[in-house]
Amino acid sequence: MVRLAISVEGQTEERFVKILIVPHLERFGIYTEVRLLNGHGGDVSLSRIKIDLTILAKSFDKVTTLYDFYGFKGKSKTETKTSLEEKIRDCIPPALQYKLIPYVQMYEFEGLLFSSPTIMEEVIQQKKLASWAISVLKKANNNPEQINDSPQTAPSKRLAGEIKNYTKTVNGVDIARATGLDILREKCVGFDTWLSTLEALNK
Repeated sequence: MVRLAISVEGQTEERFVKILIVPHLERFGIYTEVRLLNGHGGDVSLSRIKIDLTILAKSFDKVTTLYDFYGFKGKSKTETKTSLEEKIRDCIPPALQYKLIPYVQMYEFEGLLFSSPTIMEEVIQQKKLASWAISVLKKANNNPEQINDSPQTAPSKRLAGEIKNYTKTVNGVDIARATGLDILREKCVGFDTWLSTLEALNK
């Protein structure tokens, strides 16, 4: 049994991991605990995650992260997913770095929810929602992980603006759960690669 800690930035990600990822990884012999950054989440930055990840690395066999690229504080304009993940790894002591599997979701967790526009409409029960989501995807080359135009049109802002009474901790996770890991992984290569890495921890 491998003991894995997943550091997440918010309650939406926390609920998503607990509902979909924890039971999935258990089938691979991986015992997973979800930890909100600094106990309450929000304001993800290298300085804030350093203490948390160091503590977790001392207490678990492996540690990984689920942070949004979009909301990560202090990153440069030329930052990439790879360079940011390298900085996350380097922020903890070298002796512990082998335990850390840094993962940054492009560009937000909410991007995953566009993996199946049909399911999104079925869950929310709002007419024409699927056609709207399809139009958003077309502009992102049909890749949910490429939906990111500006602070006003990030995935979470798009959903909040289109779905009536949208609550991401409830509606967002409900959409992800109904969509299922198979479809999420099929449509989102970065997410699939991360999950595959975690599945292999007990081999």
